[in-house]
Amino acid sequence: MSSNETPRGPVDSSRIPRYAGPATFARLPRLDEVGRADVAVVGVPFDSGVSYRPGARFGGNAIREASRLLRPYNPAQDASPFALAQVADGGDIAVNPFNIHEAVETVEAAADELLGTGARLMTLGGDHTIALPLLRSVAKKHGPVALLHFDAHLDTWDTYFGAEYTHGTPFRRAVEEGILDTSALSHVGIRGPLYGKQDLADDEKMGFGIVTSADVMRRGVDEVADQLRQRIGDRPLYISIDIDCLDPAHAPGTGTPEAGGMTSRELLEILRGLASCNLVSADVVEVAPAYDHAEITSVAASHTAYELTTIMSRQIAAARTENKGNEGK
Repeated sequence: MSSNETPRGPVDSSRIPRYAGPATFARLPRLDEVGRADVAVVGVPFDSGVSYRPGARFGGNAIREASRLLRPYNPAQDASPFALAQVADGGDIAVNPFNIHEAVETVEAAADELLGTGARLMTLGGDHTIALPLLRSVAKKHGPVALLHFDAHLDTWDTYFGAEYTHGTPFRRAVEEGILDTSALSHVGIRGPLYGKQDLADDEKMGFGIVTSADVMRRGVDEVADQLRQRIGDRPLYISIDIDCLDPAHAPGTGTPEAGGMTSRELLEILRGLASCNLVSADVVEVAPAYDHAEITSVAASHTAYELTTIMSRQIAAARTENKGNEGK
């Protein structure tokens, strides 16, 4: 389809039951059915970079299954994201589970191809290792980007067992490679024990600011969102969300759970408070459905991806309206 055509939306759930048919994200069309997308939802079934419980390779499809319940109008953002822009499910990026270096290269190449079509990416992990190749690809298009990282953990460690590419190291690598704007880096939801105080010192040297889960509880979501907006400014922004930023009560299905996390309500409200930021792509990772109960984690992840997709769709529609207005002058 061309950029001027009306977007093709999800299957009508008033005519076809939600539990019937293929489990694309939010029951949207596949990318090959529409030809192009403004926002491409893609899975990366990869968890060879985890340091504790495996299983996130099945996260993308679990999120898709949980997303069957999503509806086309988002009242929290007063928007119908799938009518504002063409959102489509691009399927999975198939990567080598036995070779992390090759897997990283495969994700980067696939992201390059999708971003090259003009799409923004909403990636469903997979473990957090995949954030590095995704950031590399986004930086090729936008230059060094602001990063907003929701997680229980810093993910700025150097190596695990001598390995430089793991789910605990992507953002140190990204800083070293110069693909992040180090004046606009933030962690949100950090908590739990560390290897030592030096972990925090190293993280600060890289340019990260930290909002702990306790900060969110004490200060409230509106103040936190305002602080983040000020730090991000109008820079191109990448948001990376490890679902373990949520408390295990809200996300038990993850590989490295930590007590004392945010609620799903707090996460969604902070994201809604970032609607004015220039969100160029995003990911939701570390959903491990084998440890989930009643789809609690995948439901939270699907709603998280829905809010992120809504932000991107609104911005795409606003940019098109502005461009048409400028053409008429």
